[in-house]
Amino acid sequence: MASQPVCPKCGGTGYIIVERANVSGASPCDCRFQGRAERLEGRAQIPVNYREATFDNFSVPGPENPIERRELTNVLLAVKGYLRTFPDEKRPGLLLIGETGTGKTHLAVAALKQIMAKGFECLFWNYQNLLDSIRAGYDPISNTSDREAYRAVLEAQVLLLDDLGAHRVTEWVEDTITSIITYRCDHRMPLIATTNVPDADAGSVVQGRRTLGEQIGSRARSRLYEMCTVVKMPLMEDFRLRKAKKL
Repeated sequence: MASQPVCPKCGGTGYIIVERANVSGASPCDCRFQGRAERLEGRAQIPVNYREATFDNFSVPGPENPIERRELTNVLLAVKGYLRTFPDEKRPGLLLIGETGTGKTHLAVAALKQIMAKGFECLFWNYQNLLDSIRAGYDPISNTSDREAYRAVLEAQVLLLDDLGAHRVTEWVEDTITSIITYRCDHRMPLIATTNVPDADAGSVVQGRRTLGEQIGSRARSRLYEMCTVVKMPLMEDFRLRKAKKL
């Protein structure tokens, strides 16, 4: 097996000797930071389907669909605007609201990658899988990852919670998600969330449908709006079909 190349500056130690005011000291070598974003991505638990998601390969309609093109371009600008000021203690979160297939998760992961490129530890969790893991953690024979799931989402530097609200509503579910969102809001810890559940304040059509407040609880919904830049995805052709047509 080929050996890893040794840094010529530090000889593989990770530090270089510097002289300051006739005093010798050690400083971190640049090689310690090379590949850090890749290592962070490896620990972020991003699903295989989204590991290649970037802003560059996000499918935007062409000039033949000017309205959809303009609306989706505005969404991209809003997400990139959130990243330009990241981290912002006043608005540390990002909430993407829209129907299935509008590209919310792709954009959320693309944003997460930009954040990891800045050196932040990030963690991806699907909402339903997270709740299942937390619930399993109460079982005495559960594995370590299940028992640590709740603590992990509280302590992650940046949390991406995908498909928020996609779970049968119970008192336990509402209490659990409220505690997670409240903790992160109170400590100004970034949270990126996506949801298919409509919300009138985001411009969604809610007639005859359960709303975000009903699905996750009014307290959690209020905290989300307190901490998040809210971006409403436009109605358009399924993102997956649109992307497939370009292949």
